[in-house]
Amino acid sequence: MRQQLLQYVAELDAEDLPAYLYDLQDLREHAAAVRATLPERVQLFYAAKANSDPRLLDVLRDHVDGFEVASGGELHHIRTTCPGTPVAFGGPGKTPNELEQALQAGVDRLHIESEQELRLLTALLGERTVDVLLRVNLPIDLGPVALAMGGRPSPFGLDPGHLDRCLALIADDPRIRLRGVHVHLASGLDAAAHLDLADQVLTWARDWANRNGVELTEVNLGGGMGVDYTRPDRRFDWAAYGTGLRRLLEGHPDLTLRIEPGRSVTVYCGWYVTEVLDIKRSHGHPFAVLRGGTHHLRTPAAKQHDQPFTVIPDGTWDRPWERPRAEDEPVTLVGQLCTPKDVLASGVQAGRLHAGDRIAFALAGAYAWNISHHEFLMHPTPQFHHLDHVPVPAGPRP
Repeated sequence: MRQQLLQYVAELDAEDLPAYLYDLQDLREHAAAVRATLPERVQLFYAAKANSDPRLLDVLRDHVDGFEVASGGELHHIRTTCPGTPVAFGGPGKTPNELEQALQAGVDRLHIESEQELRLLTALLGERTVDVLLRVNLPIDLGPVALAMGGRPSPFGLDPGHLDRCLALIADDPRIRLRGVHVHLASGLDAAAHLDLADQVLTWARDWANRNGVELTEVNLGGGMGVDYTRPDRRFDWAAYGTGLRRLLEGHPDLTLRIEPGRSVTVYCGWYVTEVLDIKRSHGHPFAVLRGGTHHLRTPAAKQHDQPFTVIPDGTWDRPWERPRAEDEPVTLVGQLCTPKDVLASGVQAGRLHAGDRIAFALAGAYAWNISHHEFLMHPTPQFHHLDHVPVPAGPRP
C-alpha cells in the first residue's frame, strides 16, 4: 500500500470505518496499459459484474470498447451511468422481460445460451433485428482451474451437438444476424494457459464454421484472467497475452476477437479498510475481531482464501487498561457476524497487532462489496472513497 494511501487511512475517524478506498488513478493507468498490449483486432469489454461502481465505470469507459452485462439490472445500470457505450448481454437464464429490455436498449451483442432462449428471442423481435453470438460449451480438457464454466457438464452455453438446431432457426430468420461464437470456459488462468485455450477455441471455431458454411467474423474468448491473492504484487502478464493473441490472429485475417475481463481489471485499485476492535484468545489461539467482515468483503469466504492485508499501527490508545495484542504468532482475522464462517484470513502472520490498529485488505476492487450479503445482522454499510489525486509511481505496468 502506497504511503499516500496509508496517510489517508490513518486520518479516517474510527467511526468512518469500515470503508472501501478506490484508487482511480491506479485504475486509469492499469486499464490504459492493458488496452495498449492488445492487438488492433481485439476488442476489450469490461465485465461489469466484477464491480459496477459508477466512478470506476466512468474511468473505464475511456479505455474499453464496451461493457458486458449479465442481467436486466446491470443493463439498466450501464445505460444510466455510461449512456451510449456499447453493451454485450450474456449470462444464462435470461427472462423474456430481460430479452425485451435488451432489444429496446439496442445492445451491441446478445449472447445466446440455449435453443429455448433463441426461440424466446424470435417471438419478441417483431420488425427489429439483433446481432447474436452463440455461446458454446466445448469439450476441452481444462485441467486444474480456479473456476470452470465449461469443458464439462455445465449450465453455461450450448452443447456443440445442439448448435445445428440453432443454426437452422437463424437461417430461417433474417432478423437474427449471427456474428460468431462465445466461448468462456474457465477463470483463474495465467497468460500461457489462456493462450493455449484460445488456440484450441479458434481451431474449433474455424473448422465448425467451414463445415457449416458459417461466415465467422467474431470469437469472444470471455474473461478469466487470473488474480493471485497469495501474491498481490504479481499480475496477469498482459504483454505476453497481447503478443500471443497477435500471433494467433495471423492465421485468421478476417476475424475479430473479444475478451471480457472483470476481476483482473479492477481488483488492484480497491482496498477494504477497517479497525481491530479486540484481540481475544480461544484455546491458546488469538483472534482479531474487526469492524465489518465478510458481509462487506465476501471474497475470502467465496474463494476460500486468506485476503492479503497491510497492518496500519495506531498509537492513540487512551484506555485505562492494557491494550489487547498479539505478537509474532499466527492470528485469525474475523468480523462481527454471528457465524464461524466470518473469516477474512486464518492463522496468518501479522507481526505486532493491537486493538485499535487498522487493517487494509488489498485486492478488494472486484467481487468484494458487490457479492456480499449486506443485510445480514444489519450492521452499518461501509463508506466509499474515490481517490483521484494519488500519483502512480513510474514503472512497467500492468
